[in-house]
Amino acid sequence: MRWGRSSGRDGHEGYSEFAAARAGHLYRSACLLTGGDTHLAEDLVQEALGRVYLRWDRVSRADNPAAYAQTVLTRSFLTHQRRHSTRRERATDVLPEVSGPDAAGEASLRLTLLAALGQLSAKDRAVVVLRYWEDRSIEEAAAAMNTSPAAVRTRCVRALARLRALLGDALGEYVSP
Repeated sequence: MRWGRSSGRDGHEGYSEFAAARAGHLYRSACLLTGGDTHLAEDLVQEALGRVYLRWDRVSRADNPAAYAQTVLTRSFLTHQRRHSTRRERATDVLPEVSGPDAAGEASLRLTLLAALGQLSAKDRAVVVLRYWEDRSIEEAAAAMNTSPAAVRTRCVRALARLRALLGDALGEYVSP
């Protein structure tokens, strides 16, 4: 879908439609990046959409405004992590509502995965989310993280090995034989 400009006075036509269409996806990515911290995820999405809005004239003419927004989100997350690297506060006493017979297993799996993602470094988490949640190529992930493709490959291998070590047999109970 093209989010091109129409003739208008403020030059931000199409932005509202774009933001409404992409906000949910950005929020889900932000939740994965933050290890389930929904409040920080909301802040990151708001910051990313604000930055996209400021450059909407240029972004709307780009080939893939959605990828640009995702890149802004990822870089905002990494910047936040660098600034707050010594602070590791996370609310864990509130669990999501669970309904239905399969919902309990899905919620438990989701919490297990989020906990494992939360134990990865910020850059490793970003690589995993970009490569496996966003399904981006190594080159696209490298561009989003402002690093080299070789660094992305290395981080992918290390992050996946760390996830395997963290999860061990924990995922076996969720997989059907």
